[in-house]
Amino acid sequence: MLPRRPPNSGRVGFLYLPPYRVQGISIAGEQTAVHIPELDIAFDVGLCPRPVLSAPYIALTHGHMDHVAGLPYYFSQRMFQKMGTGTCICHEEIASDVQAMMGGWVDLEKQCTPHKIVPIKPDGEYQIKPNIMLKAIEAKHTVPAMSYAIIEHRRKLLDKFVGLPQAELRNIKVSGTEITQTMKIPLVACTGDTEIGNHLFRPEFTNAPIVITECTFFENDHKKRASVGKHLHVDDLADLLQAWKAEHVVITHTSRRTTLDQIRSAIEQRIGADDAHRVHILMDHRENRLRYERQLEELEREARVLE
Repeated sequence: MLPRRPPNSGRVGFLYLPPYRVQGISIAGEQTAVHIPELDIAFDVGLCPRPVLSAPYIALTHGHMDHVAGLPYYFSQRMFQKMGTGTCICHEEIASDVQAMMGGWVDLEKQCTPHKIVPIKPDGEYQIKPNIMLKAIEAKHTVPAMSYAIIEHRRKLLDKFVGLPQAELRNIKVSGTEITQTMKIPLVACTGDTEIGNHLFRPEFTNAPIVITECTFFENDHKKRASVGKHLHVDDLADLLQAWKAEHVVITHTSRRTTLDQIRSAIEQRIGADDAHRVHILMDHRENRLRYERQLEELEREARVLE
């Protein structure tokens, strides 16, 4: 009898959720790295799939190996491919340990791989693009952990000045009166590994059009296991979807223990048809491919109409 071929475990999941791509690999206990190219950021870097190298920023949710083991490779390959020094943003409580890990690699390789590690406090912000900030939100996991939201800072004219001529607005501004206010608009939120808590009901999550969420447990008898490991169960996700207004919710951190058919069935049963259509599984390659093909067909139809 011939031996089995090895499993194809390095296949990158892909979703196009206009205007963003969400791509990466996320398998509980093995590796998680979720990349949003249009926003120049990846959440975690478990084994660093090739597309993640192009992200100038890595936002670590926590320090478990399946979320951070690819960081030295990420820094090294960006140097090797002349892509510029990468930046890792992480919880302030683990920043020194992440730096020590990189120091070990510097000693081992006998070369100083360029890298930047930025500690961030809960509710701290870090600019990743013009007018685009990464906001850190304390999560609840077995180790220090962060959830994140990507927030656009958009200037808007104060209501009382709407309709005034430009010349008058200039005069008011020159006089020292503030004529605009900053609108903070969530674009994407990411839970990271966490148990359910008040942090997931904050406006950064409830108002984000795209939420990337771990959901590790789907079986009825695994709620206690989810609680012990401080992970989300599908029942928690059902509650969160009642609060989240997101058009798209991307499930990550699924386990090989649970098949895709079992996951889909649990989502249908616990979440219901009204909300299940909003949910996408990052590692459901077949369904995501079919969805992308439908998007291509729709684009072709629109192009024919415009001809």
